[in-house]
Amino acid sequence: MKNLVLLGSTGSIGTQTLEILRAHEGYHALALCADKNVSLIEEQIREFKPEFTVMYNEEAAADLKARISDTNTKVLSGMEGLLTVCTDERADVVLTALVGMIGIRPTIAAIKAKKTIALANKETLVTAGHIIMPLAKEMGVKILPVDSEHSAIFQSMNGENHGEIEKILLTASGGPFRGKSYDELKKMTVEDALKHPNWSMGRKITIDSASMVNKGLEVIEAKWLFDVEPERIQVVIQPQSIIHSMVEYVDGAVMAELGVPDMKLPIQYALFYPNRLTMEDNKVDFFKLKEITFFEPDNNVFKGLPLAYRAIKEGGVMPTVFNAANELAVRDFLNRKIAFTDIYEYIEAAMSEVKNIDNPTVEEILQAEQASYAAIKRKFI
Repeated sequence: MKNLVLLGSTGSIGTQTLEILRAHEGYHALALCADKNVSLIEEQIREFKPEFTVMYNEEAAADLKARISDTNTKVLSGMEGLLTVCTDERADVVLTALVGMIGIRPTIAAIKAKKTIALANKETLVTAGHIIMPLAKEMGVKILPVDSEHSAIFQSMNGENHGEIEKILLTASGGPFRGKSYDELKKMTVEDALKHPNWSMGRKITIDSASMVNKGLEVIEAKWLFDVEPERIQVVIQPQSIIHSMVEYVDGAVMAELGVPDMKLPIQYALFYPNRLTMEDNKVDFFKLKEITFFEPDNNVFKGLPLAYRAIKEGGVMPTVFNAANELAVRDFLNRKIAFTDIYEYIEAAMSEVKNIDNPTVEEILQAEQASYAAIKRKFI
């Protein structure tokens, strides 16, 4: 029995991870961690009986402590609580599904404590890949991708010589706005953007998918995970979301991982790697599918993708700036303060204003995040 620390247990990835724990033996939830959804995590605690729970929000921690006083679960809070559970000697795997840059410090701490990392937090590698990957190599720690695209790439590289990779083909559904013009994008509402055609995800990542910023973040993440330069990472629109990504080799062979659009598949693969466990009602019916189509992304409309490649090229803190500006923009869009296309305006403004720093430390990364927010507020708010 392995002990799992689940960072982000009340989010989309976290709740699906717990579905997998219900279906298969092999894991005990040592710690469940969330921000402030007290009601849901209380239900999870009473079902899974973890030794620890961490609420990042201090008020939520106090509320939860009162609610579960009849249990044996210990309530911790804040960053200190996250670091405590990620380095607990009993922990075997840390699945990091927190939203935002809050995941950087716990992930680094878990790697230093030699825990296997199941990674669903894009921001960790986007902003600190130059720190995370060398540290994982030094400590002999496995980083197993949970994102469906990166899991597909990982699976398509199994047993192959990584030096023979020609390029990575990172697939995207195109989201709800595929085929629209930039002028049409300006008029899209929050409700329009949240209507993803294939995937069921949290609100923030669903907006990122609609803007294709999410795919830009995944390009940066893929660069670090698989040590492939960005010019060899090609984004391909595949609207059916059946091919989750592909790898092309120097001889022209293309390896692909196919499956229904269900995040439980890559989560389960990461948790039980290298074994494959049964998953019911999760099979592709090719006779009903009938076709798989491909399109080139429209970079003139979905400007988040070329901005991501620019961030990679400039390096330093620019991926952090790209990510931070997008986080603020998505929040403002969801709060109906800005138009959909203003997301790109926020990102471009921050990338033009914030001074770059080569090979930044964690502290400099976090400072760049704050500098990005300040630059946007000066210009737009």
